[in-house]
Amino acid sequence: MLSDARRWFRAFRRTRPFWGGLWLVAGGWTVLKFSLSSVQLIVNTGFGGVAGYLTGGGMILCGLIPIAAPRQRYTFGLIGTVLAVVSLVVSNLGGFLVGMALGVLGGAMTVGWGPKRPGRPARRLAEES
Repeated sequence: MLSDARRWFRAFRRTRPFWGGLWLVAGGWTVLKFSLSSVQLIVNTGFGGVAGYLTGGGMILCGLIPIAAPRQRYTFGLIGTVLAVVSLVVSNLGGFLVGMALGVLGGAMTVGWGPKRPGRPARRLAEES
């Protein structure tokens, strides 16, 4: 039972930009965590208070969407990277630089991910036919 679940997760992880999405979610969570403050303070500061929530939440979404739909990795990887860089300005130095760094790393890994190529024996069979 456990080995079946592990095998399924391994196949799932290899067919999607899993690690890039995970780093992007971790960066968004870090930005969001350092942006947390009381509702009264957010209402008083206006957009400046909400911007941390928007960038952190956007980074989390940009990390989850490519895991669910791998063909969207370029779009959401780039948007997540841009949000990570924007968080430097709008949210406590991007979660004190940690959230920004994790977001940029995750966005780059998401954009750079590609589907696994078939192994050599499968390529030879494809070339011969």
